[in-house]
Amino acid sequence: MKLYEYMGKELFARYGLTVPRGKMVTSPDEAAAVAAEIGAPVVIKSQVLSGKRGKGGGIKFADTPEEAREAAAQVLGMTVQGLKVEMVLVEEKLAIDHEFYVAITVDGAAKAPVLIASAQGGMDIEEVPDEFIVKEHLDVCLGVQPYLCREVCRRLGLTGAVAKEFGRLLPTLYRIFREKDAELVEINPLVLSGEKLIAADAKVTIDDEALYRQKDLPVVDDRTEAERQAHALGLSYVQLDGNIAVMANGAGITMGTLDIIQYYGGAPANFLDAGGGTGMEATAKALEILLSTNPRVIFINIFGGITRCDDVARALVKVKQEKGINVPVVIRLVGTNEEEGVRILRENGIEAYKVMHEAAAKAVELARAQG
Repeated sequence: MKLYEYMGKELFARYGLTVPRGKMVTSPDEAAAVAAEIGAPVVIKSQVLSGKRGKGGGIKFADTPEEAREAAAQVLGMTVQGLKVEMVLVEEKLAIDHEFYVAITVDGAAKAPVLIASAQGGMDIEEVPDEFIVKEHLDVCLGVQPYLCREVCRRLGLTGAVAKEFGRLLPTLYRIFREKDAELVEINPLVLSGEKLIAADAKVTIDDEALYRQKDLPVVDDRTEAERQAHALGLSYVQLDGNIAVMANGAGITMGTLDIIQYYGGAPANFLDAGGGTGMEATAKALEILLSTNPRVIFINIFGGITRCDDVARALVKVKQEKGINVPVVIRLVGTNEEEGVRILRENGIEAYKVMHEAAAKAVELARAQG
């Protein structure tokens, strides 16, 4: 679960980290009132669960409360990185002497937390060369000890009061990471203003499986309507940006389906793992979810083991007869009760493929034709 920036900063403040003065608002008038309260100049920051907000026009500056009202009116309702802005954070504009990057996340390959820091923070951190990035894997039994803080500061070239500030910040960041069951705690930029280090941004991602014990955190549901419906059915579904709707049975084959669609130049609209053993009713509802996203083509890729091919065929026919399907459907059907499934489809005017790459190529071809 990702937290909005303002939520992350509220969490940081509870742990004693310095954050800019500010407040989340949902209207231009509220933005003007906050600007008057904290004192201009201020920054108006769109609150969406995405990066690159500045490049997307989601961050604006204002020198007066009236300018804050106008800026908030421009940002509220706009789309940033495909996400609609429904709230903004109004906060003081910082005097920036330098920008750093610091984060703690999980290194799956090393099976350990990793501390990442750079003296070149701010926009486009992804483009900073590796030689300017410090990475230190953390022992969960030791955490962030003073010697590690000193080593990180040395490698970043920090001395004096700034090094002391940085040395106090790192253990606190790790406490947040551990105590809140985080997958990521990131500050970019971490701003040096005078001799103060201030978290000018906050990205916090909490492990979904640990939410039951994080009762003091707000619940953020950033799923699309289709994702919510699929979750209610117990299906693994993730919305993507393409136009070919995908349903397969099993995480591996679903990932393979997405890859082969892209190999042929297509763009998958979603990841939908219908799982093994999904019955006809659940399969039919999954197909209805795919239709609700208005794809150009539906590509069904079934390798039947526990899943029966005839159940999938009956589900497809049921949806076609009861709901109507107004887009082309390409289906690859192999495995348990394959012959029966193919017969059912043919009786209803649907041809099934046996080879996955041929079916994927056809789905991409049809999607291009629909465009």
